[in-house]
Amino acid sequence: MRIAFYTLGCKVNQYESQILSQLFAADGYDIVSHTDAADVYVINSCTVTATGDKKTRQMLRHFKSQNPAAKLVLTGCFPQAFPGLAQQLPEADIITGARGRAKLVRQVAQCLASGEKIVDIQPHEAGEAFEDCRAERFLERTRAFVKIEDGCERYCSYCIIPTARGPVRSKQPDQLWEELSQLAAAGYQEAVLVGINLSCYGKELGLRLIDAIEIAASVPGIRRIRLGSLEPELLTDEDIARMAAIPQMCPQFHLSLQSGCDATLKRMNRHYDTAEYARIAGSLRRHFDNCAITTDIMVGFPGETDEEFADSLAFAAQMGFAKAHVFAYSRRPGTRADRMPGQVPKHIKEQRSAAMIFSTRRSRAAFLQSQMGKTVHVLFETALPDGMYEGYAENYTPVRAAFGKDVCGQALPVKIICAYTDWCLGEIQA
Repeated sequence: MRIAFYTLGCKVNQYESQILSQLFAADGYDIVSHTDAADVYVINSCTVTATGDKKTRQMLRHFKSQNPAAKLVLTGCFPQAFPGLAQQLPEADIITGARGRAKLVRQVAQCLASGEKIVDIQPHEAGEAFEDCRAERFLERTRAFVKIEDGCERYCSYCIIPTARGPVRSKQPDQLWEELSQLAAAGYQEAVLVGINLSCYGKELGLRLIDAIEIAASVPGIRRIRLGSLEPELLTDEDIARMAAIPQMCPQFHLSLQSGCDATLKRMNRHYDTAEYARIAGSLRRHFDNCAITTDIMVGFPGETDEEFADSLAFAAQMGFAKAHVFAYSRRPGTRADRMPGQVPKHIKEQRSAAMIFSTRRSRAAFLQSQMGKTVHVLFETALPDGMYEGYAENYTPVRAAFGKDVCGQALPVKIICAYTDWCLGEIQA
């Protein structure tokens, strides 16, 4: 029996798809690419934006038209947040949410045997436990993503994720250590700790994110530690100082900004202002040499005036981000922002997106230029044509270098000699 997975959205979704593929492989299924013919297709959905919902529907139709006899599973955030809409999709044979993944193997077998449609969307509830799941492998040869937190209780006015993901819950420290130990034994040198609201790790356990980082650093074989997206105001100076004392900690932090205008941040129900954001980013840069700050920036939030956008644009330029993901506000039913006055027209959002992308690309280019002449340690991952290899420096700068033998899986000193649009060229110093 052949099964394929198609994953939309964040690194947490990708981690969870990996867990599902392990469960099905253990039950005797052959895991194949979603571009191949399969008996079962699993779509792990994202509902952060309307575009994600549209892509989910498109892929359901695509897989059903290409493989009419195949069974289609719709799982993840979209059915969890919008169960009524999900159940109306005729292509889906099995519909589950963001809970109860361990049951999916049995449900697929039941559907294959009976042909009956299965809908099982368990609502989130207060006090629910963190799902005990452990990844064994990833497509990347050197980097392992480890989910350590689920859920969000921040309730930003534009975001449906608290509905889709439920309350904050965290991986137990002993489970984290065991999972990372197994991954290190399998050859993974870099651990990326991810979560829905990663900064809230340990809230219900009396712990903080720094505790998880220190656990990861204690695992033999883990040479690098990175973090997923962070809510900036939950990083204290003490946390930053403790992180800086960890040799494996990579100097790259994705601090979600969303807007560089205080009035917009207030309407978004973000829990910081630009002054606090700048202070935290400055603290990271002081504690970590050659630190890279990356971010997300939203444009066109309801009520955003030309003056507010100008403030956001200026603040983003002032921060000098190493990289920024820029996107236009997308209305989400069930959120406060969806009902707010002053919805920004599409053509204005497009103009503002273009302006912000242009500005942040200049910042990106300046950051890459600043790497020239530096000697960094690159963990090589990919072989390219003509004897070139690509990997990432400690601060997540993509670096390419030529060498006479395969260096994939090795961390080597590299001197940066040239910067291009989105990567740097280096010379291996070994």
